Amino acid sequence: MLDDDDKFIFCLEAVADVEAEGQGIVFKNLEKLAFEQGIGSIYKMCDSIEGLEDSLNALLYNDHNFKNYEIIYLVMPGEKNNIRISGYYYSLEEIAELFVGRLKGKVLHFSNTKVLDLTSDEAQYFLDVTGAKAISGYGETSHIASISLDRIFFSLFEDEDNLVEIVEDLHRKHYALCKMLDFRLYY
Repeated sequence: MLDDDDKFIFCLEAVADVEAEGQGIVFKNLEKLAFEQGIGSIYKMCDSIEGLEDSLNALLYNDHNFKNYEIIYLVMPGEKNNIRISGYYYSLEEIAELFVGRLKGKVLHFSNTKVLDLTSDEAQYFLDVTGAKAISGYGETSHIASISLDRIFFSLFEDEDNLVEIVEDLHRKHYALCKMLDFRLYY
């Protein structure tokens, strides 16, 4: 039985072809997070914007535990404030408009497969339109995947609800990695 305090992660990874892909490193790291820290997750792949929308809609409308999914983790390549799915680029503004008011209280977190560099107006627009609590990611893409820092960031949500405290704790304990990947949070 689920406790109301249980928190989960919904991970959506952009891949070339959902039929041909196997579950890779992201899936394995989410499993590790579940085994080591008890944080459950749902992992899905998408190869189109429709797949992204369908997956999030299924979570929103069909999962009775949606309120427990505090973090929506997007592993998607892109450039600056765009994501790339099957060779097409979609701006965060377009993504916001797909999910008008449907991400209330959620933290949308991007892996470092794309740079997240929002102006305060862009961030505020995304938050206002979607209802999200925050959007986070990295200012640097790197050959070093952000999955280690992502896992630490996710685990901090288990004991703390205050975003400022979570980010301060993350920086206090893992300053060098936060600095190298340029961790960012907009709220």
